[in-house]
Amino acid sequence: MLTTAIAIIQVWWKPAVEITSLWFAIYLLLVYIKDSGMMQAMKGLVFLVLMFFVSQVLELKSIRWVLGHIFQISIIGFLIIFQAELRRGLTRIGQTPLFRSFLKEENTIHEIIKAVFSMSRAKTGALIAIEREVSLKVYGENGIALDGILSAELLQTIFAHNTPFHDGGIVVQGNRVMAVGCVFPLSQSQKLSKAFGMRHRAALGLSEETGALVIVVSEETGAVSLMNQGKIIRDIDEERLKQNLSESYQPQRPGARGKNISQKDNA
Repeated sequence: MLTTAIAIIQVWWKPAVEITSLWFAIYLLLVYIKDSGMMQAMKGLVFLVLMFFVSQVLELKSIRWVLGHIFQISIIGFLIIFQAELRRGLTRIGQTPLFRSFLKEENTIHEIIKAVFSMSRAKTGALIAIEREVSLKVYGENGIALDGILSAELLQTIFAHNTPFHDGGIVVQGNRVMAVGCVFPLSQSQKLSKAFGMRHRAALGLSEETGALVIVVSEETGAVSLMNQGKIIRDIDEERLKQNLSESYQPQRPGARGKNISQKDNA
């Protein structure tokens, strides 16, 4: 009995998956067509398709020839006329939870890197602490609560010259900037070069105490450094920073346990 049931499942599981997927896709398409105002156009298209099949059955060659050419042209016309609706439909697909969870991490890392190296080129100092295993809530509480979605524009605005939060640090949790103008503990490490200023000492101190990933942009040189667990990667480039963040940073799960990044000490 069990063997028979397994054999039936092996034979029918693929058709069942295909039918269910197609049914769901067609259902979503029909719902979108109804909501987007394309229903009248689709009615006209269905009418032309029915005429085409009738002309085939009745062997009405002239009508079939005309409709065949109309269909060829109508594909391009359909894309041109309904390009806005098609764009909105694709946007909706991209905004579904399935795609959002898949793309959120990559997009957040991209925004961080974009902001960091834009500030690097402009020699705008920055101090960005990214929460990992240990909560940074206590350090966020000594700053100003924000809780805004992380974006390159937001980071650049926070650290812009002559703004109230330019000299402080920010706390990033998941894909959100939780607090700005934060003060972090200074490192007492003797390994740290005297050329490093307060930002670097604060970044290293926080990294030593909490294991947070901390990115520093030097206001004097524009150099970017990455701190993790008391280790420093100096003058890091875009590709290497992306690699380290991809391995260690999990924006979709704030506070989740991440992998250790490269521990090479370039200090």
